[in-house]
Amino acid sequence: MNTLELKNKIIKQIDCLNKEDLEKVYNQLLEILNSANHYKLSDEENEAIDSALKVSEDGETYTQNEVIFEARNKFPNLKFK
Repeated sequence: MNTLELKNKIIKQIDCLNKEDLEKVYNQLLEILNSANHYKLSDEENEAIDSALKVSEDGETYTQNEVIFEARNKFPNLKFK
């Protein structure tokens, strides 16, 4: 089902609702739409990402095995697959 078909199906279902149910759906929809706002990174998060990208560009990367080794040392109770 494409987007237009889905929207039309929702509109038809909403059109059949009584006032009480329509208000419930409206409130739920508002809740969903308001919570769908995109997360905005803090300055600290942006700086951390920029730093990580620079380290990567400079070739200062770690192998998967090195990361797992460090993680196991830091978090001994963590289970790895």
